[in-house]
Amino acid sequence: MKQFLLSAHIVISVLLLSACGGGSKTSSLSDGGDTLRLKYAENLCLTTYPDYTVATLQDPWHKPNILHTYILVDKEKPTPTHLPEGTVVKVPLERSMVYSSVHCNLFKQLESLDAVAGVCGLQYIKVPEIQEGCRNGSVTDCGNSMNPDIEKIIDIHPDAILLSPFENSGGYGRIEKLNVPIIECADYMETSPLGRAEWMYFYGLLTGRKAQADSLFRKVEQSYLDIKRKAVATQTRPTVLSDLKYGSVWYIAGGKSTTGQLYADAGARYVFASLPNSGSVPLSFEAVFDQGQDADYWLIKYNQATDKTYRELASDYAPYANFAAYRNKRIYGCNTNRIAYYEELPFRPDLLLKDIVKIFHPEVFPADTLKYFTNLAD
Repeated sequence: MKQFLLSAHIVISVLLLSACGGGSKTSSLSDGGDTLRLKYAENLCLTTYPDYTVATLQDPWHKPNILHTYILVDKEKPTPTHLPEGTVVKVPLERSMVYSSVHCNLFKQLESLDAVAGVCGLQYIKVPEIQEGCRNGSVTDCGNSMNPDIEKIIDIHPDAILLSPFENSGGYGRIEKLNVPIIECADYMETSPLGRAEWMYFYGLLTGRKAQADSLFRKVEQSYLDIKRKAVATQTRPTVLSDLKYGSVWYIAGGKSTTGQLYADAGARYVFASLPNSGSVPLSFEAVFDQGQDADYWLIKYNQATDKTYRELASDYAPYANFAAYRNKRIYGCNTNRIAYYEELPFRPDLLLKDIVKIFHPEVFPADTLKYFTNLAD
């Protein structure tokens, strides 16, 4: 009998762990909870119970360890007496402290900007409503994200602090002593564009906008898959290189990264697709040139007051002019100083996919103009 119970316990444990992995978006009952089986996100599991929801975040750097477990409890109801282990978060959030422009913009898409009471790194947040809120006093600018103004954070009485975790960060300093739930926004560590976008379900639960998140993700998913289908049906597969040298190092997106996946879905061949990494890899200029000198296209991002030109690019670093994409005038740039690239695209990858398909296969969307990238002027 004991052997049977032990076997049954093992089977149930395996099923519970499996429910947090990828798969079709269906619901399955486990230990009284209703688990939303996400299609694309690998590091998030959401399980609803009658009185609370458990959000389990897998540690993307040390799988299969758990990064954090959140217990989302309706703030309008009495807190349940028997809760599982984890950080209790009263939802919906009403006075959150947000470090990232990405999540401020998602709150806007979910019609929850009024839940943002404070921000860090205001100069990087290209969300007009947040900028205006800081001017009129409805939103508090709490300073630099690396060294925030703790007194200002205390004054706004946040019900949660949303920030992006990093491997071996050593913790979050003094904000950990504020007795405020810290939401570790690890969505950026997903390895597929739709995987990251699917995290909007989590933020929808945090803000009380579950229906809006569901509607938005279904729209994004359908749009992305439709664009991908058109791109992969094309006959050509142009090669592509990305980004620029920074100092003495060129940080190249790995083949398993969201960038690598986007290029594949856009019907192109990424010159570094063979790199097994999901993050960036530091390479020398010589190594990049060896692989990418003959690439058909070159996509770059930069931040400056005026749009970059071919002449300026060669002035920045003369060997850039030796790439075929430079000689053939096939370099497309996105000036993030004036384009809301980082704000919009993590949760709207379909918009970026359409842009790069328009570059690689202009015949697919002949009537549409580019939204984020432009061909560099001479």
